[in-house]
Amino acid sequence: MSRPLVIGHRGASGYRPEHSRSAYELALAMGVDAVEPDVVVSRDGVLVVRHENEISGTTDVADRPEFAGRRTTKLIDGVQWSGWFVEDFTWGELSTLRCRERLPKLRPGSAAHDDRDPVLRLRDVLDLVRVRGGGEVGVVLEIKHATFFADRGWDVAELVAAELGAAGWGQGAPPLTIESFEQTVLGHVRARGVSATFVYLLEASGAPADLVARDGVDAATYASLAAPEGLDALRDAVDGISVHKRMLLAPDTRGRVTDRSRIIPDAHARGLSVFTWTCRPENAFLTPQFRNGLDRAARGDWQGEWALLRDAGVDGVFVDHPDLGVDLFRR
Repeated sequence: MSRPLVIGHRGASGYRPEHSRSAYELALAMGVDAVEPDVVVSRDGVLVVRHENEISGTTDVADRPEFAGRRTTKLIDGVQWSGWFVEDFTWGELSTLRCRERLPKLRPGSAAHDDRDPVLRLRDVLDLVRVRGGGEVGVVLEIKHATFFADRGWDVAELVAAELGAAGWGQGAPPLTIESFEQTVLGHVRARGVSATFVYLLEASGAPADLVARDGVDAATYASLAAPEGLDALRDAVDGISVHKRMLLAPDTRGRVTDRSRIIPDAHARGLSVFTWTCRPENAFLTPQFRNGLDRAARGDWQGEWALLRDAGVDGVFVDHPDLGVDLFRR
């Protein structure tokens, strides 16, 4: 059995504020196979590396008096958010913001690095990985909220394809994977001739925003897409799926892992790879069976949980602590 790809989730986001340059540099130094930038779109069409387009929890924008008037409330993929949003700022304005730890109470060590690094563009990450990774380290590029941005006039697939082309990516080397919770945008990027592995992200519940926009209450759910019939429909559209680890561990009502999930063998039987997210060592993120004590920030038996995923034959894992992931998944 080949070992899974170890992917630095938003860089080394267990040790540095997510999507900061220092997070990516640390992930590369720790020996990951790839790093994962998420992209959203600025007011002037720049692909900005942020996990969400709402940025009050991951930057210092809320402390910037010149931007106080831009706080607003929006409906994004059916969920109401209040705060500051990337699409309401130009790149010039966003470049003045500084990165902050999203989970300071759980990760105070990372929060100690707040306000040091500026927000990055996709091009910044691509260039960094090319130089530091020597052409061997890949990028797993996640496209966020494509339907939302399309409603605001942005062709996200075209923006991504153009940026990859300008940076010299998407031609077969260095390794490139493109993923999204919306299959539509993956098809649009592939149609533009980008050479990449295309992976469909599946949540543990709910339905894809692009399908909800098209089909309403009749939209296929993520769960149905992970079932055999759903995988049959995906086998010619994407190269793999990436699922919440709970879907693979399938815990019972008491939080104990079961052997009920058939996702990995079912997907492999159809030629689809399977990634999983996100492997984190803190009790707050572990399946209850593997937690030690009541301190949410303390590390539990993460080795036990992650080993189950490794031994199940998963093809790629997203980790916040790349040193731990490299050690366990390469054994």
